[in-house]
Amino acid sequence: MNTKAGKDTLIIGVALFAMFFGAGNLIFPPYMGLLAGLDWKWALLGFLITGIGMPLLGIMAAAKAGGTIKHMGNRVSPWFGLVLGIIIILAIGPLLAIPRTAATAFELGVRPSWPEFSTGIFSAIFFGITLWFSLNRTEVVDKIGKFLTPFLVITLAWIILKGVFSPLGSIAEMNLDGPTGHGFREGYQTMDALASLVFAQIVIGSLIYKGYTNVKDQVKMTTLAGGIAALGLGLVYGGLMYLGATASSIYAITVERTDLLIDIADELMGDTGKYSLGLAVSLACLTTAIGLTATVADYFSALTKDRLSYNFIAIITVVFSGIFATVGVTTIVNVAYPLLVTVYPVAIALIVLTLIGRPVADRAIYIGAVSGAFLTSIPEALTLIGLPIDFINLAVDKIPLARAGFAWLIPATAGAFIGYLYSGIKNRKSQQNLQ
Repeated sequence: MNTKAGKDTLIIGVALFAMFFGAGNLIFPPYMGLLAGLDWKWALLGFLITGIGMPLLGIMAAAKAGGTIKHMGNRVSPWFGLVLGIIIILAIGPLLAIPRTAATAFELGVRPSWPEFSTGIFSAIFFGITLWFSLNRTEVVDKIGKFLTPFLVITLAWIILKGVFSPLGSIAEMNLDGPTGHGFREGYQTMDALASLVFAQIVIGSLIYKGYTNVKDQVKMTTLAGGIAALGLGLVYGGLMYLGATASSIYAITVERTDLLIDIADELMGDTGKYSLGLAVSLACLTTAIGLTATVADYFSALTKDRLSYNFIAIITVVFSGIFATVGVTTIVNVAYPLLVTVYPVAIALIVLTLIGRPVADRAIYIGAVSGAFLTSIPEALTLIGLPIDFINLAVDKIPLARAGFAWLIPATAGAFIGYLYSGIKNRKSQQNLQ
């Protein structure tokens, strides 16, 4: 790799780190560490797979498929690509991620200093600013972001290093059943594997702009850049989970995720650490909300061929998000979980098959894998929303790896294998007909 390619790869790696380093994601590793206690390393393993590994594989897969969600989804069918794209954009947009940015900013940045401040007023201010920047696109947000990410990283490094050398307390034995599976599912909440299928288009566009038009070069550079991003994210997530584990002998598992993070900062660094973290996270959440609002508006205006204008969709997005944000982080997380439990296994199946490539390129294999993952995740999602189907759940529980949190893995693999057999039979019949 020449000097120019190496420099461009480094720049893209840092950019990927900034894209995936969502401020709203910071509340999940400490809480997972608290739940896992002495098993925090096993929980971290699961969290890193979905919080870092799958997002990076997602970008690589999307790059290999053509660069967009639609390219990947179309391997199942055109309508599936359309539906999957809409679901993912809504998930990282007004349904989940955008409201969570405001709720996180309030609970980490405002409530510790002004506990009586109205969530409704804060949400209106937050999304008023978001809408203004979304409708009046300038380089201001990009410039702020370039300073914010380093400031946030330095603040976190400061807190993490203090927590490593002066732990909050002893790490307790929490007896969490299946810590790796719990960490894997907690990693769903980052939504980064879903977002990666959107970010891929940005990364590929940047590479093409820089002159890298060969798909192999794009995949190679994206892979190397992903390694840079993964290293940074792994250090941050690992450090935060360790801090949560050291708090396992101090806090009850009923503590709010945002309260746990801000309390850890307060205990380790005092008011300076608490306020620095709160300010950095709040501003980072605001820039994330602006970027996601623009992404949602761009997507749906293009999808409807401007029959729904960019401005109209941006306004609808911030109004809905502003109302939803007032329910708080915990409620948003609980609402998100059933949808993520349903969509994530499907996305993972698509990513893995796309990366394998030609040996599993037949549409029937994709349909089989996606169907197996989807049909297994649906009962868990229904149970989470209070509609348990007991006889199906009993059957699902008997699937190998189900209790570890991977009930969908065997059915997805079996579905892919059935699709493989079907495609083989179909191809043989086609050859016989030609003869």
